[in-house]
Amino acid sequence: MSRKKLAPPPPTRKPRADAERNRERILAAAKDVFTRDGAAASLDEIARLSGVGNATLYRHFPTRDDLIGAVYRNEVEKLAAAEQRFAATMPPIDALRAWMLLFIAHVDSKMLILPAMDSVAGGSMRLLEGSRSLIHSAFLTSVQRAIDSGDLRPETKPEDFLRALIGVFHTTSLPGWEPSARRLVDILIAGSRASKNRSSGTTRKQHK
Repeated sequence: MSRKKLAPPPPTRKPRADAERNRERILAAAKDVFTRDGAAASLDEIARLSGVGNATLYRHFPTRDDLIGAVYRNEVEKLAAAEQRFAATMPPIDALRAWMLLFIAHVDSKMLILPAMDSVAGGSMRLLEGSRSLIHSAFLTSVQRAIDSGDLRPETKPEDFLRALIGVFHTTSLPGWEPSARRLVDILIAGSRASKNRSSGTTRKQHK
């Protein structure tokens, strides 16, 4: 009686972690290249710098618009995740200050990649509007946490912090906007501190 041949084992699939690492490398390389070259950035160079083949890049991001949009969304998601990380490792008032400073750095980085974002269908406003709720939620949550802890006065309105800092970003075309925004963070926090914390709070180093 002849032996039945066994079917060959199915090809092993790459772990999902590999695909995620490829995606992260592509996004990191794309951010650098789009920042440097704008919308004219070479996708072939992005693939080369990220250490993947062109087919892998297009499998993750079929079009240039897909890649540009993903780069910006990835930065916003990292910003929102940082708010949760700061909240878990810092006192509420320190977490708020750290996140606001990171938010300023995010805006500065966004200004560098804005020419590439403007090239997508619908323009940069489509990308900004799509991510705005995530940023607003993180911002308002961080301020409210500092209010609930007693670090900020109970009559403080989270929306006031948001409006004050967003107002500064209308001056991003002017020299020195970023150090000015950093100083505003300390001014907002100092002016909103609960009276019991005004004298006992840690003195913050002003950014020049």
